[in-house]
Amino acid sequence: MAASPVVTSRQRAAVVRGVPTEVVCTAFSNAVLVVATQMWEGPPKCNGVYLYTLAFQPLVHVCAKNLVAFVSQEAGNKPVLLAMALKDKTVEGIQALREVIRSCQVW
Repeated sequence: MAASPVVTSRQRAAVVRGVPTEVVCTAFSNAVLVVATQMWEGPPKCNGVYLYTLAFQPLVHVCAKNLVAFVSQEAGNKPVLLAMALKDKTVEGIQALREVIRSCQVW
C-alpha cells in the first residue's frame, strides 16, 4: 500500500487584471494554507519595514474574509490560513484571484 503525502501543495502564476500574481495552496490533514501575492515584481524599492494591519485597511479585511470563506467552503469547512499581499483590491480583482486559487485546488 502506497502512503499518501502528508502535505500536498500547488503553485500557480497568473496575471490578474494586469498585475503579476502568484498563489500557493497547501493542504495539511487538518487545515489549508493559501498564500497570494502581487508584490514580488521587480527589485525592492526601499529599505524600510512597513507593517499594515487590517484595522487600517477595512477593504483588505473584507477581501480576506471573502477568500477564506470561499476556500473553507470548497475544502469541506476546514480551517484556512490566508496570507496575502495584494496591489489590486477591487471586487473584480478578488473575483479573478478566487479563480486562480480554485485552479490550484489541493483540498
